[in-house]
Amino acid sequence: MSKQLGQKISPTPMSTNVSVVDLIDNYFTAYNSARLREICQLLSKDVLTEGVTVGVSLSGAMTPAGFGVSALAPLIRNGFIDWMISTGANLYHDMHYGLGFELFAGNPFLDDVKLRQQSTIRIYDIIFGYDVLLETDAFIRKILQAEPFQKRMGTAEFHYLLGKYVREVEKQLGVEHSCLLATAYECGVPIYTSSPGDSSIGMNVAALALEGSKLILDPSIDVNETAAIAYTARDSKGESEGKSAAVIIGGGSPKNFLLQTQPQIHEVLGLEERGHDYFIQFTDARPDTGGLSGATPSEAVSWGKIDPEELPSTIVCYTDSTIALPLVTAYVMNQCQPRPLKRIYDRREEITEKLRQDYLAAKTQPVDKIPAVMADNASNEAATYPCGRLIPNTP
Repeated sequence: MSKQLGQKISPTPMSTNVSVVDLIDNYFTAYNSARLREICQLLSKDVLTEGVTVGVSLSGAMTPAGFGVSALAPLIRNGFIDWMISTGANLYHDMHYGLGFELFAGNPFLDDVKLRQQSTIRIYDIIFGYDVLLETDAFIRKILQAEPFQKRMGTAEFHYLLGKYVREVEKQLGVEHSCLLATAYECGVPIYTSSPGDSSIGMNVAALALEGSKLILDPSIDVNETAAIAYTARDSKGESEGKSAAVIIGGGSPKNFLLQTQPQIHEVLGLEERGHDYFIQFTDARPDTGGLSGATPSEAVSWGKIDPEELPSTIVCYTDSTIALPLVTAYVMNQCQPRPLKRIYDRREEITEKLRQDYLAAKTQPVDKIPAVMADNASNEAATYPCGRLIPNTP
């Protein structure tokens, strides 16, 4: 019976020159180490292939620790991340590296009163000068006064422009390794923020509004663009249908914004219902508190966020993302060939227009398109979305 249920554990002594791939494949045998192994293998064998559109959500203080430069930027350059949703704080602190400022490894037991007196900021065991915040703020406010920012826009366009200016600074300073924003700009990877006012970037946008700035970050643009990305992910130039992958680092609002693309497609817009094909998450949140951060893939199925037929392709690893991300990055960089860049940023208007046209067409579906199971309850004037829900008549 046990042979049918699992693979035999055959432990061998670890050598002095074990590689990352060997370590994960052969020594991550159980519990959350095994879940991390399963994620690495799923990514390398199925997800990071040509026909899969990979969306990544990012929460937690990942970029202050340097992971924007060390892990996420290389994944983007190799075509392993096609679009992202991040907290504004991660993008703000990512800019410190692009602007040439210094952050330091400290310890979590420093005296915070003394740190405040010394104008030093602490993020757990990361420390840096208060002037880093002030100079980053000054840079943001300066460039936001430029003409390209004086309009209503979504956060993908906003971050693209930010990344463009940060990349120019990197070139001037001779920064050797680009930050996340600058790399996403160069590779055409759109980055969205689910709550643009919830960070120092948004605070500076708000400050400029008091001075008459015409910049308005429109969340409706983001909702429609991200839904369009998920909706068109199934379109593929290859022989098989395309797929959509949700890779979740942490949880919080970015996780929901990534997953809500599917309910937006079928629940609100009335288009076909399928759900994401792959769900991968690194989290330390418990599911039993009811919070979204700890919500499981099976729960997401009930919302239509995850394809129920793809539950075997959903994995949650309960661990610190700062442990998981560098390991996973090293593994897939070793095991996977780079993918061509999809440059989804350049195609935002095209795919959003497709979503709009299909949505408008769905609203005018004739009564004979109603599924047979619902026909008895439908009036002659009724219309239905392709997924079968009736559209109520409006006076």
